[in-house]
Amino acid sequence: MALAGLTNIASAFGPKETAERLEAAIKSKGLTVFARVDHAAGAAAVGMALRPTEVLIFGNAKGGTPLMQAQQSIGIDLPLKALVWQDAAGKTWLSYNDPAWLAQRHNVEAPQVVAALSAALAALAKAATEG
Repeated sequence: MALAGLTNIASAFGPKETAERLEAAIKSKGLTVFARVDHAAGAAAVGMALRPTEVLIFGNAKGGTPLMQAQQSIGIDLPLKALVWQDAAGKTWLSYNDPAWLAQRHNVEAPQVVAALSAALAALAKAATEG
């Protein structure tokens, strides 16, 4: 099921390797990884099962600040996030919010910034998911 504003990309790698490749790509672009949230580990800690599901939260002030200057409410969706997850069939996916959708959600008019973020996310996703 496709969700509005969500980009889903199939990975050629398993969840752990996809997440590691994504983190390496993020850092190679000079961005900061603020956190990695392992939802499957959290579920296991309370005795529940969950397929691999991990969120990476990342970005930098240079990219996000212009959007927040235009509309501070977009700060609820920043820093950027990417989800690495495994479906019931064992396929690994990388998902992230489309920057154009985020801009529309918050009524932000910053086409150059949005285009740059969109291109950056696409490049990071490609580095993480393609062999």
